[in-house]
Amino acid sequence: MASHYPKRVLFLDLVLSVFRLNGLLISEGDAMTQNMGLTHARWKVIAAIALSTNGLTVPGIARVLGQSRQAVQRITDVMVQDALLVYLPNPRHKRSVLVRLSDEGKVAYSQLREVQDPWAIATTDDIPTEELDTALRLVRRLIQKFDR
Repeated sequence: MASHYPKRVLFLDLVLSVFRLNGLLISEGDAMTQNMGLTHARWKVIAAIALSTNGLTVPGIARVLGQSRQAVQRITDVMVQDALLVYLPNPRHKRSVLVRLSDEGKVAYSQLREVQDPWAIATTDDIPTEELDTALRLVRRLIQKFDR
């Protein structure tokens, strides 16, 4: 057990650091999207859909974001009412519709990219690509361990 102590401490420190980073990213997201009338929650949904090739279902968005289906359903319903998203029939599933960006949603995504891209570049300017790649691989590996 004693030999596991340093690894346990490092992992728990990593967990707390990821929690802190999540809070900071939420604040950054809200600040970036504030002038567009969006929130970090809407930013995440728009980005998840924009990065998909054929649209996503609500459960698919929930999986990508690590959130409950119910929480994603609530926000997508509001975003459909606000004309940022559209629900379309899903040829693969009768009851689970596809969620896609509307024309207004595509404009919002373009506006997000105009703010997000310079932010991402400035934020990572002093971080080597290799470190980002290693961090991403670690985070994805941990996600696989917990994604049941």
